[in-house]
Amino acid sequence: MGSAQTPAKTAVRDRLLTTRRRRPLAERNQASAALRDVVLAAPEVRGAATVAAYVSVGTEPGTGLLLDALLRAGRRVLLPVLLPDGDLDWAVHTGDRDLVTASRGLLEPRGPRLGPEAVATADVVLVPGVAVDAEGLRLGRGGGSYDRALARVPVGTFTCVLLYDDELGVEVPGEPHDRRVLAAATPSGVIRLADGG
Repeated sequence: MGSAQTPAKTAVRDRLLTTRRRRPLAERNQASAALRDVVLAAPEVRGAATVAAYVSVGTEPGTGLLLDALLRAGRRVLLPVLLPDGDLDWAVHTGDRDLVTASRGLLEPRGPRLGPEAVATADVVLVPGVAVDAEGLRLGRGGGSYDRALARVPVGTFTCVLLYDDELGVEVPGEPHDRRVLAAATPSGVIRLADGG
């Protein structure tokens, strides 16, 4: 696996994370509610039985409202569990009461682990990111966890990064191990990207 910490990626990531930190709380809360609505309205999500998602942390676009809504809509929701080697295992989300604090300030489900391959069973895979370009190249936090997870997702599965509006269409430096996504969801809507190849 190549390094995800090239100087070009680090510079773009640092700039975008600084912008996120400066975003007012009220704006972040509005974005969270809008993101819930646009993701739930996507045809791929409306038709999904299983959705792989994640619990947002810090100044990431908030997923709490979205996770609650997916559960209320009867979706099976898988959440990641960070493994010591940086890979992702998965467990079924049953509600906020069953989330536990894990390494790096993450919240993870306490239920049985389903294995890293479980992400391949999802009809929709929602992933975090810091930016995405017009071709679906996603910039993450630099650990490579989601590039590994996305490599297990069958071609054609709806993969979507959740972002703020100004993080869409950013020039993202690419590397051979980077995995593209098919779409980006922002508070303004869901944007279909290139083929995600």
